[in-house]
Amino acid sequence: MTSKHVDNANRAALSRAKANGHNGEAISSKEPVAVPQERPLKFRDEVAQLKRDRIVDTAADLFYEHGYANTTLDAVAEQMGFSKAFIYSNFSSKPELLVEICIRGVAHVHEAVEGALNLRLDTRTTLALVVERYVSSVLKYQKYIAVYTREEKSLPVDEAIRANEKRRQFFSMIADFIERGRDEGVFKSDDPLLSALTLGGSVTWMAFWYREGGRLQPHEIASNITRSTMLMLGAADADK
Repeated sequence: MTSKHVDNANRAALSRAKANGHNGEAISSKEPVAVPQERPLKFRDEVAQLKRDRIVDTAADLFYEHGYANTTLDAVAEQMGFSKAFIYSNFSSKPELLVEICIRGVAHVHEAVEGALNLRLDTRTTLALVVERYVSSVLKYQKYIAVYTREEKSLPVDEAIRANEKRRQFFSMIADFIERGRDEGVFKSDDPLLSALTLGGSVTWMAFWYREGGRLQPHEIASNITRSTMLMLGAADADK
């Protein structure tokens, strides 16, 4: 290789080094490499959330089976195979744990129904989808919903007020949908809010009587409640 070829090769190598941000400096194999911190931090957050989720799930099981008043944090810790200190490292008290259960249950149901309404399908299709997702969400978080319904009286006063406001917003959302359907001539309802509460009562009560593997499957329950709601709302083709 001639000196001209060597010079050209050196210049090409230097250009590549500059393009890679080395500015012509020697590249050392010992140069420290920055380790991204985002993943380790995210991993720790995920582990912490999994711990909280497990505590909440275990507490929901025990509150559902034995009642809030009859369940201690010692019982929750024992069920998990940990010390009570593990519980306190995530929740400061039993009331705080109850609040978390109630908030999660309400939030999941609200999100499911709101998602169906936001699809902006035709009114009858929307009603069927609302009921289907309402039923599915209540059954998926059955123990959360049952605990919230039964133990709401045990919530701290400020949290009970907050829960009542969330519930009011939820049923107002359904009532607004029923009112729109009435304005379209699809539904007949003298009191859309009462109709929404009636629907809510029939779905929420499943949290107490439904048992997996029972006579009716979730889709059959949803179909029956949809038909009953159509009849209640005086939908013209409810019998189809």
